[in-house]
Amino acid sequence: MNDVAPSTIILKHAARAHPFDFDVTIVGAGPVGLALAGWLARRSATRALKVALVDAREPEDSIADPRAIAVSQGSRMILEPLRWPADATAIHRIHVSQRGHFGRTLIDHSEHGLPALGYVVRYGSIVHGLADAVHATDVHWFRSTSAFAPTQEDDGVTLPIETAGVARQLRTRILVNAEGGLFGDQKLTRSEADTQREDNGDTRDYGQTALVGTVSVSAPQPHVAWERFTSQGPIALLPMGGVRGGDYALVWCCAPDEAARRAQLPDEAFLRELGAAFGDRMGRFTQIRGRASFPLGLNAVDTLVKGHVVAIGNAAQTLHPVAGQGLNLGLRDAHALADALSADGPTPLALATFAQRRALDRRMTIGATDTLARLFTVDFAPLAIMRGLALTALEFVPPVKTALARQMMFGQRR
Repeated sequence: MNDVAPSTIILKHAARAHPFDFDVTIVGAGPVGLALAGWLARRSATRALKVALVDAREPEDSIADPRAIAVSQGSRMILEPLRWPADATAIHRIHVSQRGHFGRTLIDHSEHGLPALGYVVRYGSIVHGLADAVHATDVHWFRSTSAFAPTQEDDGVTLPIETAGVARQLRTRILVNAEGGLFGDQKLTRSEADTQREDNGDTRDYGQTALVGTVSVSAPQPHVAWERFTSQGPIALLPMGGVRGGDYALVWCCAPDEAARRAQLPDEAFLRELGAAFGDRMGRFTQIRGRASFPLGLNAVDTLVKGHVVAIGNAAQTLHPVAGQGLNLGLRDAHALADALSADGPTPLALATFAQRRALDRRMTIGATDTLARLFTVDFAPLAIMRGLALTALEFVPPVKTALARQMMFGQRR
């Protein structure tokens, strides 16, 4: 005899009969979420999809964001059909070395027959361009809207949202988390969040903090990016300002106590210490603007797809900034997901195809970034010699250097 109450059966059937509001709902309107929405909308001519975008912020909140981000040549190629920011600064050469030890390698765009290896773009510029591209489509954008923990069902997902104090529930066939780990204002304690990450994938505390800002130098080398490894972590300088040069986006990774101390230094003292750590290859550091800091760690989920929910971008992985792979990996996630959903529709088959195609690229990129972050911060003389030999060897084994550069620019494609 069936012990299930008739009212329960009726409610279940009513939920299944309720129509879907959207085929695909994307939580998070950062560059990755916006790009996915734009790509899906552009491809709706072949497979019409009702797409929604949910974000707790207004797009204008991000437009003035001065942070600089590194975008690879491969990412530019897939973003350009949507919108490419006019103020992007091309990187023609990357200089990689270690402070206080021999060994260096140079990667030049001419070696690969490309107009650039990558670009330095203001976060606000890329968000502004992608937001304009999305506004020109039929994507339904829920602005200033918080999203909360979703409920999975047999045929889709119910997502609670709240806009201006008004709550409602969206039913969607596929839910994409591009928000950066947790949905909107859903609150978890630190211990709960740590446990959730540990259960779902790889996590590592690098014991480093990144100091970021914009610096000026007295002898700039336009279109040259620098990755300088020190005993406490890498220093990256990314060119800004086009051919005139002079300004660089700084990412200075160091021990947390040192980062806290340096964050409090007057500008002159900060620049003096930066010069001592980086060297005088571009003369003196003359100005610092927009100083900020954030802790560095690895958080990567093992499973991108759970039922009808899929994670991309920072919701799928946050990486150490060495080699600037975080955003580029996230954009490749979004592009592959757009391909799968456009080909197979908002179905479990599409999500399974997406997860399979992304496995190799994620594994190689996350592994390479994690190895670099750890290998080049061990202050051990014999290991420093081995690192120097490895950097020098890249200059004499072009196929290896080419393979490394192309992985960083384009990832693994399937």
